[in-house]
Amino acid sequence: MAWFIGLMSGTSLDGIDGVVADFGADGSLQRSVAHTHRPLAPALAQALLALNRRGDDELHRAALAAHALARAHAEVVAALLAHAGLEAAEVVAVGAHGQTVRHCPREPDGAGYTLQLLNGALLAERCGIDVVCDFRSRDLAAGGEGAPLVPAFHAATFGRAGRARALLNLGGIANLTLLDGRGGVRGFDCGPANLLLDLWCRRHRGQPFDADGAWAAGGRVDDELLQRLLDEPYFDRSPPKSTGRDLFDADWLDRRLGKATPAAQDVMATLAELTALTVARDLQRQAPGTGELYVCGGGAYNRHLLQRLRSRVGPGVVVDTTAAEGLPPDQVEALAFAWLACAFVEHRPGNLPAVTGARGERVLGAMYPA
Repeated sequence: MAWFIGLMSGTSLDGIDGVVADFGADGSLQRSVAHTHRPLAPALAQALLALNRRGDDELHRAALAAHALARAHAEVVAALLAHAGLEAAEVVAVGAHGQTVRHCPREPDGAGYTLQLLNGALLAERCGIDVVCDFRSRDLAAGGEGAPLVPAFHAATFGRAGRARALLNLGGIANLTLLDGRGGVRGFDCGPANLLLDLWCRRHRGQPFDADGAWAAGGRVDDELLQRLLDEPYFDRSPPKSTGRDLFDADWLDRRLGKATPAAQDVMATLAELTALTVARDLQRQAPGTGELYVCGGGAYNRHLLQRLRSRVGPGVVVDTTAAEGLPPDQVEALAFAWLACAFVEHRPGNLPAVTGARGERVLGAMYPA
């Protein structure tokens, strides 16, 4: 067996998910034996959120945030080892995504850049395990978007011959993986999900998220506002495409709200509808024969959002969470980065050119030895 740890801190800035997993010689997931989630300290979350915008002394603040993230990641690793009953020496490598604070593929100089904060050297020093991180840069260097990277793992884990199915990650951003049942894989970012929902909930309810989507469920979708939101050109771009807080932030939302703002609860209902509708439109445009849609990420626990998804995709598509396939929704992305660490160690490509638009397959990541 070959143990790997995967660590994921997503666009929602809600915390770090960690898993311990074993992969077979062909890269297939054999089992996941431990999972833990640690919320980000509020001060760190605020510092990371601020780094998504231009500001004073960014280099200094980014360096300190990368240090704090490494320490928080090391605490998650320690908890995982204790939970799994493993010693650090028994783990081949840690795959750590880091925290995205800027994502500008192909811009502004044609090569583009993406920045995931994490001091990988400090993490390796703290946990005593080889650390693989900076997964996105090599794909960008090869002309790709650098995202999404999880479709290769989705294909290896959820692909079934003869069954057209899709995987939907509802994190800060909604991203789709399309599996055609014949070995073909595509994937892209649809648009905002928890990013705007959580923002609006914090602003008007003082709560980090809308539990079960209950507040949104009590609101009314404002069709005029929904159309203004849908007028964003990103939604009509053809894949490959990826996005994040660089586009969908508070300013983006406030500009589209304008002066005639509906009731706060109706805005929440409309934002949930925006996510459901943009995902459903992309599924229908890009893979109309899809019969199954499996949802992971924090949004998989939002019952109202899942209901709206079912309504929008129609009765011909079965909508369920990845738990129906044996993987809890909050573990899938962390498992993907454990898988990517395994691919790096075995010198296997981690990207899919059909997804990211890169010129070819590439081994992704950079290693900091223990």
